[in-house]
Amino acid sequence: MKQVITMPKLSADMKKGVLAAWAKQKGDTVKKGDVLYEVEAAKVVSEVEATVDGVLTEVYFEEGDEVDVDTPVALICSEQ
Repeated sequence: MKQVITMPKLSADMKKGVLAAWAKQKGDTVKKGDVLYEVEAAKVVSEVEATVDGVLTEVYFEEGDEVDVDTPVALICSEQ
């Protein structure tokens, strides 16, 4: 099963966020609850966690990229 990870909307007026840092890299095994990346929006940095166990198979943006809300940033493939 594939789980698309998108840029979250962290506030009512948020339209874009900066992908501040990756905590996991392409090919890494992730567990539900692991921090995948950090998002900076309105000078606040928030962590985004994995919602499933699996392998981070795709990373679509690099650190420092500005990404629109709801845009896919990564893909996790699980065995479920």
